Amino acid sequence: MEKKACKAHVLVLPYPSQGHINPMLQFAKRLVSKGIKATLATTVYLSKSMHVDPECSIAVETISDGYDETGLEDPASLAAYFDSFRTVGSHTLTMLMKKLDDIGQPVTALVYDPLFPWALDVAKQFGVLKVAFFTQSCAVSNIYYHVNKGFLPLPLSGSDVSIPGLPLLQPSETPSFVYASESTPQALHDFIMNQFSNVVDWMAKLWKLGTVGPTLPSIYLDKRLEDDKVYGINLFKPNTSACMNWLKDRQSGSVVYVSYGSVTDIIPEQMEELAWGLKESKCYFLWVVRESEETKLPKKFKEETSDQGLVVSWCPQMEVLAHESVGCFVTHCGLSSVLEAMSHGVAMVAMPGQFDQPTNAKYVEDVWGTGIRALPNEKGIVTREVVENCIKKIMEGEKGKEVKENATKWKNLAREAIDEGGSSDNNIDQFVAKLLLH
Repeated sequence: MEKKACKAHVLVLPYPSQGHINPMLQFAKRLVSKGIKATLATTVYLSKSMHVDPECSIAVETISDGYDETGLEDPASLAAYFDSFRTVGSHTLTMLMKKLDDIGQPVTALVYDPLFPWALDVAKQFGVLKVAFFTQSCAVSNIYYHVNKGFLPLPLSGSDVSIPGLPLLQPSETPSFVYASESTPQALHDFIMNQFSNVVDWMAKLWKLGTVGPTLPSIYLDKRLEDDKVYGINLFKPNTSACMNWLKDRQSGSVVYVSYGSVTDIIPEQMEELAWGLKESKCYFLWVVRESEETKLPKKFKEETSDQGLVVSWCPQMEVLAHESVGCFVTHCGLSSVLEAMSHGVAMVAMPGQFDQPTNAKYVEDVWGTGIRALPNEKGIVTREVVENCIKKIMEGEKGKEVKENATKWKNLAREAIDEGGSSDNNIDQFVAKLLLH
């Protein structure tokens, strides 16, 4: 069995963004812990800015999206970029799998992001196991599936959206590609919905589904993987010492942590409202503002709030959320951020932007009860007064106590399920068993 395990090799292909890389990377680490070799494939362009932990157990290889020097900055349109990624990506993924075969490391299974349905066609050429790894929530995938099959016609009509297995949703609580379908570029709409294009028939017949989350570093969950404290790959260099040194001087539960993730851009008006809302809350705050977004901050904001807050370009989010001084997380509700907060028992102020974030925010407030939503005005802006009020509700009010109790409850439930040998590890074991027999 050990000899076979050494020969098994999984190639992991995520969409090249932090929120897709992290969960697939953590899945790969679990495979490595069970004797499987794992390699992560990313684009040439992205690899140039990646910060890889030298202790990371996952090998990294590259494929091309056709824009090795510029990435998304150069293509004439999204349609041109996606078309290039499909054509050039298919070719270079094929070449990579041939190269790995030639050097004695043949791929046994391709675990691919379903945003790349063409990867399945490449895998078929090599006769390897094919696994679609959905990095968004089951609820969001459920909505996209119903759109793809025509069960949920677009544009949406009516005041409610009813989908089997989900709570009743308002149109604005569906992913932005659904509720704003008429303003979504066709190429982007197709890119998102086509992730089911060549697995739909398979789903309809078998629905062979396995949950493997939360896909977070083991030290924060079951501690089964030694020294697994960080994801191991960052697209931005974190200001670790600055963040952690600042946090250690703050009282327990006194800090509001704010981050809009690695992709979402905030319009200048929203940035200004968020900034002054944080200031007026009178709470300490640690705010992640990427370098590309810094010019949107109000003039002299950092200087005027230097005694109250710290603004950094990136931070080690898992370490920050685990710190006892953090009492609240103002988040864009990317799924990774939501799961990280829930796994640490941190209450959230949900300020969703686009993509899957509105649906995640719905679950945060109305299903799990681990946070409250900061609702926008008629112009789509969350005002400073709303930001201030929501933060105070979490940090000071009765609602905050209820939300924090729910957050703690979910954290404990997650750990109890994992300690008892939950479905996540069992599903990984089943996958490994199938892999070794392939």
